[in-house]
Amino acid sequence: MPFMKGRAPIRRTLNYLNAGKLVFKDKIRIFSVAYNILGQNNTGAKEFVFWYLPQIQYKNPDVQVTTLKNLTPSPFIKCYFEDGRRILVNVDNKSKEEILEHLLNTVGKSKDVLEAEAVAAEKKDNSANFGVGCERACICETYGQVPCSGVVPLPKFMRGKYRNQKD
Repeated sequence: MPFMKGRAPIRRTLNYLNAGKLVFKDKIRIFSVAYNILGQNNTGAKEFVFWYLPQIQYKNPDVQVTTLKNLTPSPFIKCYFEDGRRILVNVDNKSKEEILEHLLNTVGKSKDVLEAEAVAAEKKDNSANFGVGCERACICETYGQVPCSGVVPLPKFMRGKYRNQKD
C-alpha cells in the first residue's frame, strides 16, 4: 500500500484522523503555528505539528491551518477569530500534550457541546429515520418508496398473497 510509506504512516489512516480531540469553536477561522526546526525549546511545537496537525485539519475543515517555519525566535500558536480578535499562545518549552491540553481548554469545544452536535447531526442527516420526532412520520414520504397501502392499494403482483400462490 503506497500510503503506508514514509515517517509514521499511521498518521494517514482514517482511524487516526478520527481520533483527534481538538474541534475548534465555530468562530475560529485561521489557526497558525510558528516554530523553528532547530533548538530544544521548539521540540514540543515540532512534535505537535507532526502528530496532531493532521487530526486538527481533518476535524476542522472550515479552518485555515498554516505553519510558519524558521521565522520566529520562540514558538507560538495564533488563532484568528471571524470578528478580528486574536489569541496568542506561547508554546516555548512545552510538550505536545501540554500544548494540546491548553488548546482544548481555550479554543476547543467542550465534550458536552460535541455530544449535543453529534446527536443533532445524526437525527437530521439520516433519511432512514422516520416516526415520532423525526422529519418524516412514515417511510412512504421518502422519495422512491412505495406509497402507504392505506391510501393507494398495492398492485397484486407486489402482494405476497398473490405472488406466492401457485396454480
